[in-house]
Amino acid sequence: MSDWDTVTILRKRAPKASTMKTESAVNQARRQGAQVDTSQKFGAGTNKQHQTTKNTAKLDRENEELKHDKIPLDVGKIIQQGRQGKGLSQKDLATKICEKPQVVQDYEAGRGIPNNLILGKIEKVIGLKLRGKDRGAPLAPLGKK
Repeated sequence: MSDWDTVTILRKRAPKASTMKTESAVNQARRQGAQVDTSQKFGAGTNKQHQTTKNTAKLDRENEELKHDKIPLDVGKIIQQGRQGKGLSQKDLATKICEKPQVVQDYEAGRGIPNNLILGKIEKVIGLKLRGKDRGAPLAPLGKK
């Protein structure tokens, strides 16, 4: 036989595994009588990342609302009066204590979360006590009590 007599038949490629898994491909295989093997994988269709934990029920039973402590409003007023007494704006006070102006604004409005470091810095700049029993009293000079 010569090469002219041979016939080469080109076929389509075999379908990929992903196309074999589609519902239409499975139904077509069933219609043709081919053997179809179906098995469910362990944990299929569930997202293990968001699985409920044992503590979820315990947290649901918790009825107490947990919130951060806020600066008392009277401390905010003391800060405001002390700042104005020194002739400082909120921005100036924030610059002197190395904080953002928003922090000073929140403390004066009573929205800030108490931080002893920040309160200490503000005390030194405005010269008034913000912590303890005698809030609003002039800060004693260093070395004398």
